[in-house]
Formats: sequence, C-alpha cells, structure tokens
Amino acid sequence: MKRLLASGVLVLLSCTLTFAQCAMCRASVESTYSDGHYLNGSGLNTGILYLLVMPYLIVALIAYFWYRSSRKEYAQKMALWQRMKGISQ
Repeated sequence: MKRLLASGVLVLLSCTLTFAQCAMCRASVESTYSDGHYLNGSGLNTGILYLLVMPYLIVALIAYFWYRSSRKEYAQKMALWQRMKGISQ
C-alpha cells in the first residue's frame, strides 16, 4: 500500500512539468504555421490530443473495473441470501 501511495504522489508531483509543456507546444505550432510548414504543427496537435485523452481513459478503466467488481460482490451476496433463505424455510 505504501508503494502505491508513493507512486501516486510521484505521479502528481510530475504532472506540473507536463502542464508547462503545452505552452511550449502551442508556441511551436504557431511559429511553424506562420512559416508555412504545416506538417510539424499537425504532429504536435496529435500529441496534444493524445495527452488529453489519457486521463479520461484511465478514469474510465478504473470506473469499469470498480463496476465489474461491485457486480461480482453483489452477485455473491445475493447467492448467499438465497442459500440462507432456503435453509430457513
């Protein structure tokens, strides 16, 4: 558990560096567009979109696994309740 907590803190501390890079990417794209070179800018825009999607994908995966786990636990509780109901009758 301590290892997971330490990893989480490390990830949160390193996120500030990634926020600073977006301004640099934007400045690079603006300078390449003004020079007439569009290939470099489209690659950077794709990279920015990739970075944008990742947090949402991680949250969606966590929600999916949490939902799946809770459904299994609910099914086990219902099976136990059915067995207890059958014994009491």
